[in-house]
Amino acid sequence: MFWKFDLHTTSHIDTLLEKEDVTLTEVMDEEDVLQECKAQNHKLVDFLLRPQCMDDLVTFITQEPNADVEEKVKYKYPNISCELLTSDVGQINDRLGEDDNLLMKLYGFLQNEPPLNPLLASFFSKVLSILIGRKPEQIVEFLRKREDFVDLVIKHIGTSAIMDLLLRMLTCIEPQQLRQDVLNWLNEEKVIQRLVDMVQSSQDEDRHSNASQSLCEIIRLSRDQMFQVQGSSDPDPLLATLEKQETVEQLLANIFDKEKNESAIVSVIQILLTLFETRRPAFEGHMDCPPGMSHPLFSVNHSILEAVRPRLKDFHQLLLEPPKKNLMKTTWGVLDPPVGNTRLNVVRLVASLLQSNTHTINTELINLNTLGVILDMYFKYIWNNFLHIQVEICTAMILAMPPAPTLSPNGQTDAEQDYARESILIKHLFEKCQFIQRILDAWTSNEKEQAEGGRRRGYMGHLTRISNSIVHNCDKGPNGPQIQHIISELPGEDRDRWESFISGQLSDTNKRNTVDLVNMHHIHSSSDDEVDFKDTSFHQDSSLQQAFSDYQMQQMTSNFIEQFGFNDEEFADQDDVVDIPFDRISDISFSLNTNESANIALFEARCKEKIQQFEEAGSDEEDIWDEKDVSFAPEAQRRPSSGSTDSEESTDSEEEDVKRDPFEVPGLSTDDRMDLCPCEPVGLLLPAECDGWSPANQSPLSSPAQRLSSPEAEEEEAASEQRSVTETVINGSMKETLSLTVDAKTETAVFKRLENLPRLDLSDFVNMPIKYILPIYHSCILRIKLHSFYVLFIT
Repeated sequence: MFWKFDLHTTSHIDTLLEKEDVTLTEVMDEEDVLQECKAQNHKLVDFLLRPQCMDDLVTFITQEPNADVEEKVKYKYPNISCELLTSDVGQINDRLGEDDNLLMKLYGFLQNEPPLNPLLASFFSKVLSILIGRKPEQIVEFLRKREDFVDLVIKHIGTSAIMDLLLRMLTCIEPQQLRQDVLNWLNEEKVIQRLVDMVQSSQDEDRHSNASQSLCEIIRLSRDQMFQVQGSSDPDPLLATLEKQETVEQLLANIFDKEKNESAIVSVIQILLTLFETRRPAFEGHMDCPPGMSHPLFSVNHSILEAVRPRLKDFHQLLLEPPKKNLMKTTWGVLDPPVGNTRLNVVRLVASLLQSNTHTINTELINLNTLGVILDMYFKYIWNNFLHIQVEICTAMILAMPPAPTLSPNGQTDAEQDYARESILIKHLFEKCQFIQRILDAWTSNEKEQAEGGRRRGYMGHLTRISNSIVHNCDKGPNGPQIQHIISELPGEDRDRWESFISGQLSDTNKRNTVDLVNMHHIHSSSDDEVDFKDTSFHQDSSLQQAFSDYQMQQMTSNFIEQFGFNDEEFADQDDVVDIPFDRISDISFSLNTNESANIALFEARCKEKIQQFEEAGSDEEDIWDEKDVSFAPEAQRRPSSGSTDSEESTDSEEEDVKRDPFEVPGLSTDDRMDLCPCEPVGLLLPAECDGWSPANQSPLSSPAQRLSSPEAEEEEAASEQRSVTETVINGSMKETLSLTVDAKTETAVFKRLENLPRLDLSDFVNMPIKYILPIYHSCILRIKLHSFYVLFIT
């Protein structure tokens, strides 16, 4: 948070606190009072720690505001008081946790008659919870001295904030020994039994829900704690009490021996489902089975199953006669009665009992024909998918589970008959419930309705998966031989219908369900491909293949990034870096083994095509391939007429500055620059002072830039009208001779076209100043290879 770094602005609170008669409400009216408190403003903290201020803060969160206060500001001060007390300031926590008077004032809120104000209850619970986390020893000692604390908590369990406070006491106490002491204390106070008593028809729905949720959370938290703290030898007393047979029996008696109440029944079933959970603890990073611990630790306690078994007939009766529900009108039709929450949760309970795979439970379900009643509900309520998924789970477990082990009279597994030879559930499902026949009849009835223009029934998707489960377990499941035998014993007509259904309607449905809605061939991730690119062959008769292989084999060093490319300063202004050499470019070697004859032939053919096209046009225009004079326009011709104004000249000058080429040679004006055709190959003229270039046979016309800009050149032009000079340019290890004719009057320079131009190699530019490379690049002398030029990349 920003207040931890003291980034807040100057507050008006400091000025306000300098007043002698400032009140707590005046300080709380400041908008930034919470930020200043969290930033531990010394003046503000000292003010809040005054006995009267602390007492007023606790009073705000424990007493009802005046009824005549406007509603929108009625809970303003209680809310701010709660935030100030829970701002986690050490001095405030110490004062509140160590002052018995303040604690008693705070505790007095629990002594109010129910129902508690839910907003004030949340403030109270929040303040006490943070004290439990910051001052566990002091707060636990204080609460244990209050003999009516557990009674008051149970009394107000209908308020969700009080339920949260109870759970905080189980989770927020860090010292393991202190937490164990709290568990023992709560168990001695019979908190589990008192919560169980809250789940009965005489209590309201809020108490049912909160008491059930508290018991469920205690079960989950205790099991998770047992999993995390494996070295602890002390069992969780609350969990042990909950798993006792008498506790479960008391829960069931509360809903069956008294008036039926749907809220109480659903709450008890939720507790039983939590007890039946064999899932692993749900905290982050857990393993399926921890080292040194076996799965039976998380299996269903046998005492719970023994407590439930005698009550299975009562649950079965709930399926037949649920609590009275009014008829429900839906878009599909009228449901009288609807499934209801009670029957739906009973089916969920049956699914959990089947998962335990206990022989006595399975036998009782078969005797009651509970599975038959559930199937009747499945086919009757065709649009209730909550019911359909639970029935599918039941059938899938029956088909996939091995036969349940039988127990001897003393309750132990019979060693001589470890497992029954056949599953009694499968036999009951296929024979008594006529599972195959009901699937075929439902499928045929649905197709008939659809053919008449009706809608597809809502359970058909689940029915398809149930049918596929039968086929799969018949072939590969642990009960496969038994299922095959039962199907073979079906009446001939039913057996033929089933085989025809598998090969026809079910197969067609599976094919339709597996068709992609869109073409996924070209949009799947390339990471999913399993193509082996090692067998891909490339053209081996090329030096590029070997160069690429060498590049792949080189190692990435720590200074690779610093040495890669060029320095930023090499791209600075040309006037500042005129002497920067191309040191690194000498390490680059372009050794290309290319077919020169083929390239030359291709180039000549393309040139002839162009020439032929111009000749066929029959135009008398000048041949663009002829040699041309390179003319230098005089300055006087480029300037505007005498009628131009100064403003126009200024504007033209500004436009020229904007459009000036960044690769312009320093010292050479735009007007004096040679007008070179980029398509014409020309010789490479370099000044004599360039390092690494031979000055031999150099004349004053070695550089066009020097030739046109030096004063000596101007004097020579004045003395002689025309001069013809033969220049020999040394290009690395090669020499080229060209003829340059200069006419002083017309300021025209003519280059004779040369046939054999030098091949430019990168080594020719070693130690060459960049200011001479850039004009070459700009004039397109170095370009993509067409005839006998190589490419020079300047980045």
